[in-house]
Amino acid sequence: MATPHESVSRPSNWNVPNLITVVRILLAPVFIWMLLADNGAHDALRWAAAVLFIIAIATDGIDGMIARRHNLVTDLGKILDPIADKILTGGALVCLSILGELPWWVTIVILVREIGITVFRFVMLRDRVIPASRGGKLKTIAQSVSISLALLPFWLVFGEWVHWLNTATMTIALVLTVVSGLDYLISAWRLRKHDVA
Repeated sequence: MATPHESVSRPSNWNVPNLITVVRILLAPVFIWMLLADNGAHDALRWAAAVLFIIAIATDGIDGMIARRHNLVTDLGKILDPIADKILTGGALVCLSILGELPWWVTIVILVREIGITVFRFVMLRDRVIPASRGGKLKTIAQSVSISLALLPFWLVFGEWVHWLNTATMTIALVLTVVSGLDYLISAWRLRKHDVA
């Protein structure tokens, strides 16, 4: 006889939060094409690509909020969500480097951290959960803001000083990315050490 716990149906993988995540993944190649189609020329297509990125990255918080509020969290969603984020932000960083607007070493450092932590989480900590730290949340916000500002050619409107602002925000994002990654690894090491003890 099934227990009350077992009789509770699990949410379907085909729910609204997961569909939003899938849409975010599908938007990534469209955004990349729009950004590179005219070699990054600062015309309408560049502005449209930037706006598309901002809309797509904003859905990350929306799908998570809906999933938690309506108990629609699924294993598929846990896998797809970080993948969608990495494709979108990673694609933006690579494109900016291809266009010569962001040093390659910055893109490489951020991608190594993001992909490395994601793989580590799935492989080493599949049976454990490490809550997102304040640094991790700030990192996500900083990356979203800095990439959005780098994509929007505001210097055409407000002047060259915008490049200084973009450099500052990207530097903050880079520092938070590295620090939060180290913090995650330290937290994981402490958790495993506690389990062994």
